[in-house]
Order: sequence, then C-alpha cells, then structure tokens
Amino acid sequence: MRLNRSLNKLKNRTVDINNEITTTVQKIIANVRESGDVALRRYAVMFDGYAGKSLLVTEDEMKEALERVDEDFRRILIKAREQIAEYHNNQVEKSWSMYKDDGSQMGQIVRPLNNVALYVPGGTAIYPSSVLMNAIPAQIAGVKNISMFTPVKGNGKVSDEILAAAACCGVRTIYKVGGAQAIAAAAYGTETISKVDKIVGPGNAYVSAAKRLVYGDVDIDMIAGPSEILIIADENANPKYVAADLMSQAEHDEHSSAILVTTSESLISAVESEITRQITSLDRRKTIEASLSNCGAAIHVPTLDRAFELSNEIAPEHLEILTADPMEHLPKVQNAGSIFLGEYTPEPLGDYMSGTNHVLPTGGTAKFSSPLGVYDFIKRSAYSYYPKKALFELSRDIMTFAKLEGLDAHANSIKVRFEKKR
Repeated sequence: MRLNRSLNKLKNRTVDINNEITTTVQKIIANVRESGDVALRRYAVMFDGYAGKSLLVTEDEMKEALERVDEDFRRILIKAREQIAEYHNNQVEKSWSMYKDDGSQMGQIVRPLNNVALYVPGGTAIYPSSVLMNAIPAQIAGVKNISMFTPVKGNGKVSDEILAAAACCGVRTIYKVGGAQAIAAAAYGTETISKVDKIVGPGNAYVSAAKRLVYGDVDIDMIAGPSEILIIADENANPKYVAADLMSQAEHDEHSSAILVTTSESLISAVESEITRQITSLDRRKTIEASLSNCGAAIHVPTLDRAFELSNEIAPEHLEILTADPMEHLPKVQNAGSIFLGEYTPEPLGDYMSGTNHVLPTGGTAKFSSPLGVYDFIKRSAYSYYPKKALFELSRDIMTFAKLEGLDAHANSIKVRFEKKR
C-alpha cells in the first residue's frame, strides 16, 4: 500500500465539531440542567436502550465483574497500575514558602481538586487502560472524590473489564450515564449526581462538544481529536517495525494520522511492502486502510535535522525516533505529546505499560499542551504576609502605580494605613 507523499492534510488540523452537533448538545445540556435525573433516564432509553431505574453501579455488580474477569487480566491491571503510579509519583508538587529580610513572607499552597469525573467511552471498543491513566494521577494528587461515567446497553451492564480497572484504582462511584448528558450531569449536578470540579477522559464528537460547552463552569482536560503518530527514521530503521507502528495508530479511526519522515527513500518502499504484507492478518484492516489513505504520509527529507523541524511543526501526539542513536536526538524535540526512543520502545508500550500517560494533546496542541498528569488535578493558591514597615517601604510606588492605572481606591487602600490618626 502506497503512502501519501504530501503533508497538506496534516497541517492546521483541529477538532472539527459541526454546528448540528453543537446545537443538539446545547439542548441536551439545557434539559439535564432543568430536569436532572428525569432527563438522564430519558436519554438512557433514547440513546442506549437502557430503561433501568438505577443510574449507579452497585457493589454487587462490581464484585461479580471482578469474579468474572480472567486472573491474568487482574495481574496485568495491577502491574500497569504500579508502572503508572511509579512514573506519576515524580510529578507531585509541594507547597513552598520564601522569607525576606524585611519580615515579609510569600509562598504557594498546593491543594488537590475535591471532585473529579472520569468519562469512559462505551460502544464496540472498551478501554480499561483509560480508566487507569485518568484515575491514578488524580489519586496521587489527592483528589478525594472520583466518579466515573460510562454508557451502557439495554442490559444495563458495564463491561467487566472496565469495572475491574475501576476497582483496581479504587474508583467505587460509577454512573451508567454516557454521552453529552453525562458531561452535563457532571458539570451541573442532578438529584443523584454531585457536581464536579473537573471532567477528564475521551469521548465521541457529542462528548467533545459538551466538554467544550461546559468549560468555564468546570475545568476539562482537553478536547481530544483522532490519534496521531509520527515516526522519524533513518536508513538503520527496521521497516517491519515502522510499518507495524504506523498501523498501530491507524487502526483507531479512519481519520487517525500515521506519518513517516525519513532520510531513506528505500525505507519508504520497504515500509509500504511491509504494510501490504502485515495488514492482511489484522482485524481492523478496513479502518487502517482508510486511515492511511486519508491521513497517512511518507516524507523523504535530506537530513535528520530537517525531519525534526517538520516534526516540531506538526507537533504530533506520539513521536517515535527510530535512528541509530535516538537519545542523541532527544534535545531536538520541541513539540510532541509523548516521545518513544528506539526500536524497542513502540507507542503501544506507552498506551498500556511503560507508566507514561496516554492521554495526550492532539491536533498540533502539543505546541502548548502537555500529557495528562498529577498537575492536572491540583490547584495553586498564592499567599503573602507583609509587616507594616515592609509595606511602608513600597507604599509610594504602589500608590503611584495605582493612580497611573486610574484606580484611586487602590491607592487609598495603601494611603489610609499610614495616615495620622484623627
């Protein structure tokens, strides 16, 4: 299968949510705010075919799911949890203070958010890994209340694997609510559901539109677009690995982008041959073919320096560096969500087990955004203490500054503190 030689489709990409979806989501949000649980139950029947009364996963359901999942899967969940926690423990921020000779004190207080909602998509695919990636950093940050929202089918059952992942992370409050209505319920609360401070987790276009609309009333992690991978490779790269890694992201969605940037013309031909060979045995062949046709690319560049210039311009979600000495090139990376170095560090390692977070900026937003982490679940407050003498030393400058900005009452707030008593 031949890859496109043009990058035109890959530049200036954004998460496109059409007006029809936005209008529909606005109505859903308004209905949930007005009617609460009644609206949620109505949408559960309308969109999911679920007519059950309970919106909450029971303890018995959690217990039964854990009993049904394979013992080896439970072991894998625990191993992944340990890896993710080990990495994210390094992101913990601490409060700090500074003291000056004039007696003043200043500092920063770090506090966790109180309430966070984790959205987990339903549909044909299940993503227990996303439960781990979102819940573990929140727990390490110290978030007290973590609730999970996920859609169910007519039988009202959440997948055993999702419930097992939630149990592995200690998440016990799980709502059988999905779509834009789940985002609205988390953002504004209902009779059953408490309002949260932040909503994290991926979803379809309706979920993304809802997150965008409620942002400001609550915080969100990001508006995620289709998955992306960019591989920088030289003549030493193994075409078998390159082809496999490109397809590992192409299988997500027909709009996922898989890009090869290389100094070797012969590598491009070899990778195309490998894709043709390997794709025949893959379950999601049609999706991969559509993705590579729509948003795939193979670009030949004269030097590796040029390859990194292109990569930084594109700012991919995932960047693999498959060169003779990948660590040597790490300082050249300016914009990327997550970086994978060497032929034995493929992107799926980061999806599941390396410990780095797989919730990453897409659509070029890696130019100004970061992977999800512990820092996304904290807030910082500044504090200061000034004794009278220290304030007096600055009083004239403060009043001059305030009057320059036309804020006379600001200046007066300083002035009255040093007036002679009447």
